[in-house]
Amino acid sequence: MPSYDPNNIFAKILRGELPCHKVYEDDKVLAFLDIMPRAPGHTLVLPKAPARNIFDIGTDDLAAVARATQKIAKTGMQVFGADGVTIQQFNEGAGGQVVFHLHVHVIPRKAGVPMKPAASEKEKPEVLSDNALKLSAALKAG
Repeated sequence: MPSYDPNNIFAKILRGELPCHKVYEDDKVLAFLDIMPRAPGHTLVLPKAPARNIFDIGTDDLAAVARATQKIAKTGMQVFGADGVTIQQFNEGAGGQVVFHLHVHVIPRKAGVPMKPAASEKEKPEVLSDNALKLSAALKAG
């Protein structure tokens, strides 16, 4: 398996070299909105540790990602009036992984509304900013 590339886009976001619409952060995890959401509130949850995928992340970091994923899923359902949530995590190209830094997709879903195709349409920055503010505030209120 290839090694971790410290120049992947998520590593650059973690270092502050690229912007994101942050919704949650703690000492082990960063979560931000996907700029090409499959549904409103589509959030990416990733470890701050340099992990290519599920195969090379430490168990403490993976547990922190799981805790944050659960918290964001519950809060995202409320904020976006969702009826359910889709959680996705891909490993290596054959498994559907595109960015090679471990990340979990948290996608609030409404009954009868299909998800947009993956990476199909960039959301307007003002919509992302508004959604990030709503989700972040709700997560802080807790």
